[in-house]
Parts: sequence; C-alpha cells; structure tokens
Amino acid sequence: MTMPTNLPPEYFKIEKRYKAATSQTEKISVLEEMLTVVPKHKGTDKLRADLRKRISKLKAAPQGKKNRSKTESAFIISREGGGQVAVIGAPNVGKSALVDLLTNASPEVSAFPHSTWQPLPAMLAFNEIQIQLIDTPPISRDYTKPELFDLIRRVDLILLTADVQADPFSQLEDTRILLEAHKIAPLRLKDRYEDPRGMVFIPIQVVLNKHDDDRTDENVEIFFALVEDNWPTTPVSAKTGRHIEALKQVIFDRLEIIRVYSKTPGKPCDKVAPFVLKKGANVEDFALRVHADFAEKLKHARIWGEGVFDGQMVQRDHILHDGDIVELHI
Repeated sequence: MTMPTNLPPEYFKIEKRYKAATSQTEKISVLEEMLTVVPKHKGTDKLRADLRKRISKLKAAPQGKKNRSKTESAFIISREGGGQVAVIGAPNVGKSALVDLLTNASPEVSAFPHSTWQPLPAMLAFNEIQIQLIDTPPISRDYTKPELFDLIRRVDLILLTADVQADPFSQLEDTRILLEAHKIAPLRLKDRYEDPRGMVFIPIQVVLNKHDDDRTDENVEIFFALVEDNWPTTPVSAKTGRHIEALKQVIFDRLEIIRVYSKTPGKPCDKVAPFVLKKGANVEDFALRVHADFAEKLKHARIWGEGVFDGQMVQRDHILHDGDIVELHI
C-alpha cells in the first residue's frame, strides 16, 4: 500500500508507539488513535480503510496470554483508561505517596531514596473515567535506567514532582536537564527548539509536594519567584491531602480529553462508563471507538449536548464536546 505523503507528523509519532505495542488491547487503542489523526480526503481512503480492517481483526482475535513474558521489560506498560500519566521526580520527593493517595494503589512508600525500583501502574478514578498513573523510579544524575526515559517518551502527560520543603527549584532544573538530555521536552516550549529532530514534546505539570499546611506557603512563593518559563504548577500534600482534588482536575484538563456517552436508539442513555476521546474528535471518531464497522456504515447520528438542540441530527464530521450523548444510526 502506498503511503500518503501529506500525513501529519503526529501520525508517525503514534505509528512508532504502535510498533512498540506489546498487547492486543494497546495495539487496538493506538490504531484507533492513528485513525483519528489521518486527514479525511480521497488520498487517505485506502489508508483509513486498512486501519479499520486491522482494528476489526484485532478485536475479533482471541485474547493472548495475560502473563508477562520473562523477557518483557517492566518498563513496557500497556495503556489503560483515558490517558497514561508518568509521575516522575528526584529521589524522595514523595512520588509513591502521591500515587497512593490519588489511586489507593498502596505502592512501597519509604523515607529513603530509591524505594521504587520498577514502574508501578495504578488507576485514578475521576469524572466517571479511569486514568492510568505510573509511579516511576527516581530520576537521578547518579544513575537512571535508560528504559525509564523510553517509558516517559510514550506517555500522554508528565507529573514532574518536587519537594517544596527541600529546594524544589533545583529538583525541577535537574530533572528537566536529564529529560532534555534524553530528547524529552515540554510541549508548550516546542517552538524554542530550532532542530526538533528526535525530540518528543509532552505536556508537563509540576507538582509541588509536601505543601502540608500554611507554614509552607512561603516556600511556594519562593519557588514561583525563582522558576522561569511560567511552569504550570500545582502545590499539594500527599500527607494531608491538601489540594489533591484540584490536582485530579488538572490531570483531567491537561490530558485534553472528553467523555462521550453512547445511546441506543429508542432507549434512554445510561450515563455510565463513557467513551474517552481527544478534544476535537468528531462523530466518526466516536463511531470507530464503539465498533470499527459502525464508522464504515454510519449514516448519521443524533446528539444531545453542547451547541445542539436535543436529538439534533448531525453528520460524521460533527465535533463532539465533553458530556455529549451520541446515538449512532447505521
């Protein structure tokens, strides 16, 4: 099959993730994501049809063994939920305690550095969806496994954690420098790189942990006074739970995802377990997530939600919004 020449750079980035995918579920998810970024015109019809066929074939295939292969790296983690978020930082900044509080995962929490030796995924339940958080080994100048940076390059969002009671400015700078050395940089600073070849640009949210009470307010103020580039920052406390709910909302917002509910014609919508799509997704993208055949056979849809009257008939290119209810007609 001849590859169209006008595919966006994002397509090839996602394609690399597909080649690295190890599980059936992850391959399906990545293929669906690839399909959403392919431009919709005659030149891409064959490519989009091929992607749909591959998705259908994978969904129809029996599930493989769930046990991890002995040779499979612990740093290869299949995506689950509405997004994959790496919680990273220097030693002893409280990453594991933070993940524990957000997900009730109970990872190993220690007062000593380097207590987390392997990445540990856990699920954050928020706004009726699940978001995958990955507690990671500390990033340190002394030694960090190269596999950790490979993992970080694949995620949707980075929570760069620092200890507000122990020089968070230096912790941020050291971690940023190590990320950059491994070709990882903040998405919002992408335009600063004259030669972005080989670089991966990912949204980064700074989390100032150990902001336990009002006595650390001054530490937070000093951090904001010293830090450059207006880093998006959320002060929290994994110990007392301070501002944790605000952090959950920040994670949801930074992932730039929407929740869309499916409705069966003639039946009320059961607003449970919404489908999760990227902002800007349309009805065709939603149909693909429901079932690959629906996208091909779709005639129209009816929408309840933002910018439409209840039950308005729309076509496949209609842009969806968070909380929309969609009734597909094939």
